[in-house]
Amino acid sequence: MTDTLKGKPKVLDSIPASFILTDTHTRILYVNQQAEVFFGYAQKELEGQRLRILFLEDDLLYFLPNIVFLTRYKNGFEGEVLLKQKDGTRIFVHLSTSCFREGGEAFLTFYFQEIQRLKVLEKERMEMERWAGLGRMVGEIAHQFRNPIASIGGYTRRISKDLPRSSKCRPHFQQILKQTGRLENILKRVEEYVQIPRPAFQREKIQRLVENVLPKLSPKAQEKEASFRLDTRGLEGDGQLFIDADLIGKALGHLLENSLQAIPPKAKKGPKKIVDLALFDDGDHVGVSVVDRGAGISKKNLSLIFEPFFSTHPGRVGLGLTFVRRVMEEHRGRIRVDSRLKKGTTVTLYFPKDRRRKVRREWVSPEAMEKEGS
Repeated sequence: MTDTLKGKPKVLDSIPASFILTDTHTRILYVNQQAEVFFGYAQKELEGQRLRILFLEDDLLYFLPNIVFLTRYKNGFEGEVLLKQKDGTRIFVHLSTSCFREGGEAFLTFYFQEIQRLKVLEKERMEMERWAGLGRMVGEIAHQFRNPIASIGGYTRRISKDLPRSSKCRPHFQQILKQTGRLENILKRVEEYVQIPRPAFQREKIQRLVENVLPKLSPKAQEKEASFRLDTRGLEGDGQLFIDADLIGKALGHLLENSLQAIPPKAKKGPKKIVDLALFDDGDHVGVSVVDRGAGISKKNLSLIFEPFFSTHPGRVGLGLTFVRRVMEEHRGRIRVDSRLKKGTTVTLYFPKDRRRKVRREWVSPEAMEKEGS
């Protein structure tokens, strides 16, 4: 078979894709010219090697064996794969595989094509540039607004100090100070939303992160005569996630602020208000749920809660949940909101335990594991 292929190099080299032929043990029998250029190896360097030379270390346990199993015993594999070139550079390719028999032997074919990754990257780059441009614009606008607002607030305080306590103008000046403070808060929230940095992913323990956030919200909870209650019984293991702790901490802060805002004032003889948090593991995700027993959200408003500047509370900016959703999207997670009027609201964040696809981290079937071991 190898000799037959080597007798037709022009045909195989004309294929607009990298082509590799292996035996059933993934020993490379033939490599076309495109593959040489694409992976940076000479033909002689690859032939005789195992296909694993092109795969990442993390993918040798499950991903590559699963691909081989699907190729030999199913209908092949097709999908996006992260591989490595000779110099260690990682590259995304679209891989299509197939199996055929000739002369009583089985052979595996692997076609590697440059997918539209450049277009995807270009789109991401343009999106980043758009957000960066918007961030610069918002930053400049905020700067231009913040100085006059600070001046108004400063002069108002000075005038207010000189007024007699009995002055009828004093409430008006207090209202000016209140509204300038609100404007400053709006500017801060808009800047925070528009200028969200790219996540710096690291291994973090979700329980520790939540426990670090709660004390920061304690003063606001005390103002509402409320407290937080954390339940970790549904969490398996140490709850480690690949996340940006700073961004997730801010997102949780927004959720807790919303929950405190939603609960009604404590009655004189009533029980202390509780905001419940629960950590859980559903197999594929680690979740954080925040439960308040406030007024709840109507079905009509439930569809609007992620819209920028939407809020049912007067004086609120309405960017908290918008920020949370964007952070969760950056983490490939999701957010769910369940609410009933006069019953309360539950907001749940779902974080993927492993950002890799299932085919990269476990056997596609028990049969695949058996075939690899045989």
